Amino acid sequence: MCAYRCKIGPSILNSDLACLGDECKRMLECGADYLHLDVMDGHFVPNITFGHPVVQCIRKSIGDGPTCEVHMMVSRPDQWVKAMSESGANIYTFHLEASDNPQQLIKEIREEGMKAGCAIKPATPVSKLIDLLHTQMADVALVMTVEPGFGGQSFMRPMMEKVRELRKAYPHLDIGVDGGVGPSSIHHCAEAGANMIVSGSAIMRSNDPRKVISDLRGVVQEVIQQTSLER
Repeated sequence: MCAYRCKIGPSILNSDLACLGDECKRMLECGADYLHLDVMDGHFVPNITFGHPVVQCIRKSIGDGPTCEVHMMVSRPDQWVKAMSESGANIYTFHLEASDNPQQLIKEIREEGMKAGCAIKPATPVSKLIDLLHTQMADVALVMTVEPGFGGQSFMRPMMEKVRELRKAYPHLDIGVDGGVGPSSIHHCAEAGANMIVSGSAIMRSNDPRKVISDLRGVVQEVIQQTSLER
């Protein structure tokens, strides 16, 4: 059997932010495995969203059980590790492009009791991420399939080659894709080897998010099962 499993994480930035707590609960009730929380500072990306006080409010609303991944699209990811841990984040995913010492940052994230994720933008060669993972293994590798900063962009299929290279190098790693992922693109992600599926508008703006989550999961699980049989 494969050492990884499918995990679907709705991006709550695409929800009704006036009802954020209820929206998060709704996604979990619809079968989400975790919540993907986009944190943007207006410097690393040209948009501003929310910070650790909002994450803390979400945690109070949903309770201690559900997993929250904070996707730190910020210029100083080392600055917010402790605050996010204290606010209830479980996975702290920073951008390789924003860190001067990613090896040390991964260690600090784990010292604060969180799993460490490392993301790369579309223009960043996957070799840089693979080199990092050779020296300091992260828990999650996140491949951006759009330019980070705004939702609703089109899926960049060429990014799947990065996923394939990561899966070949690290057969047991949790590999995520983020950006433009939905029913029309999920088969590309699954076949490349992604198992952590971040999906925003395709889930959040659907009339039947439960079905969308189930459909995405079905495609990924089918590929995982097929891969297991081939081994």
